[in-house]
Amino acid sequence: MSNKTGVEATEYFAMFGLQPSFLIDSKALAATYRELAKDVHPDRFAGAAAATQREAVERAARLNDAFQTLKSPTQRALYLLRQQAELPEETTIQDGEFLFQQMEWREQLETLQEQASVDGLANFARELQQARNALDAAFADCVSDPQQRELAERLARRMQFLDKMFYEVRQLEERLDD
Repeated sequence: MSNKTGVEATEYFAMFGLQPSFLIDSKALAATYRELAKDVHPDRFAGAAAATQREAVERAARLNDAFQTLKSPTQRALYLLRQQAELPEETTIQDGEFLFQQMEWREQLETLQEQASVDGLANFARELQQARNALDAAFADCVSDPQQRELAERLARRMQFLDKMFYEVRQLEERLDD
């Protein structure tokens, strides 16, 4: 993806009347989305010409993409970074400290699965949420500083890993509930 400038760089935020920022009010974002979705919903253009219908579908799809991106802290972080400069989709993480933490969390999750510990899993999820909150705060502090670009990218990659861990925790919760 190429670097964007000007209005394009903040398009998703502008669609919702927001300034580009990692920290946003998710409830206000959702409320604005619902209002905007009413205006651009393709059903409103069912009797219009084919070209107008296609435009409505495209506008609705763009609004949905913007909303999905901005409502996810990780996707919002990556979006902000991509607006500043090229961001490789896949990178080798050279973050020894975090790689060690990843191994520890994976071992914990494996142990909780073996023990089928619902309470232990809830505690583990809280631990992950605390780590996520710290990541979000650190990212918010550094994302707008070009001197800290490398750190912001590293934090965003960590967010991606935690998203995967939360997904695995939810899957295990579902299996344990059955």
